[in-house]
Amino acid sequence: MKIAIYPGSFDPVTSGHLNIIRRAAKIFDRLIVCVMVNAGKHPMFTQEERVEMIRRVTEDLPNVEVDCSNALLAEYAREKGSCVIVKGLRAGSDFENEFQMALINHKINPGLDTMFLTAEHQYMYLSSSTVKELGSYDVDLSDFLPEQIIPDFKQRIQTIR
Repeated sequence: MKIAIYPGSFDPVTSGHLNIIRRAAKIFDRLIVCVMVNAGKHPMFTQEERVEMIRRVTEDLPNVEVDCSNALLAEYAREKGSCVIVKGLRAGSDFENEFQMALINHKINPGLDTMFLTAEHQYMYLSSSTVKELGSYDVDLSDFLPEQIIPDFKQRIQTIR
């Protein structure tokens, strides 16, 4: 069984993330979407809230599991029996950082490879940070977020304004 992990902060999970999840789920027997801790970010949603939102938007994908971890990604992958990390790429600037991380993960766990999926054109510009900025201006978010989580996002934006 080929198990892949799609890690990220997913704060919040965007339509671009969901596109990568759906495409990767077609490639692998099992895809674990893992909400990871990023020490450099101050999340809008708790780790548990992000896991729950991703579960809601992927409930129609039987081979997708949602988890969270504070562990080093290469070690988490070893623990889960995964040999592939899936990373979505938007612009060329993403590649440099992701390529460096892929090399580090492979050094720590030599049985671990990284597969890059390029974002589809309509998501090339999309990031969670962009969505948060747009949300603070009360923009229509239907092109940016899965519809199931827009109410959660709007409610949270209202509490932090």
